[in-house]
Amino acid sequence: MERVCVDAAQALSACGVGVSLMASDGTHGMAAASDPDTARIEELQFTFGEGPCIDAAAAGRPVLVPDLTDGAMRRWPMYAAAVLDEGIRAVFAFPLQVGAARLGVLDVFRARSGAMSRPELGRALTLADQVVTTLLDGQERTTGTDELDEAFEHRAALFQAQGMVMVQLRTSLAEALARIRAYAYATDRPLSEVAADILAHRLRLDTDHP
Repeated sequence: MERVCVDAAQALSACGVGVSLMASDGTHGMAAASDPDTARIEELQFTFGEGPCIDAAAAGRPVLVPDLTDGAMRRWPMYAAAVLDEGIRAVFAFPLQVGAARLGVLDVFRARSGAMSRPELGRALTLADQVVTTLLDGQERTTGTDELDEAFEHRAALFQAQGMVMVQLRTSLAEALARIRAYAYATDRPLSEVAADILAHRLRLDTDHP
């Protein structure tokens, strides 16, 4: 997971990336970070009980803060002051979730203010999805900058398979993705292989499947 964070920091032009896990029973903690300084910054959210990452986990959607000096002090007074002192100027938090189940957050830190570009947002979402995959099936995914094109192809295939399962089961997109992930986990197979089988009509996730 540490390698994932290091590669993510490079791919997103960030000074650091961290992953924190949050259980439904309130248990939480940092899982990995790209470097020791980022690990310390990642822990601040739990020290103060506030921050973009806490809000992203609670809401189940990204919290993007391109400039911590613009309103963040009012929203997260202790957290914002602490990370600004550490030289952080922007924070982007992406929830890690499977359907309604929320696993944690991928946090991206930058030492300069400014919004992420559309391609960077796409990369961040892909990386967040790969972290979820790593957590679920225990297989590390390559996330270096040179390998992101392949990651995007896998993500596109997964989206297509998700749509097919949604139609087959007459359910929501979130539930379709949860079913695909559950099947991959139960059969100990990578998500990309399961998605490929669905697209090739070799696999149909009816109610008899896990």
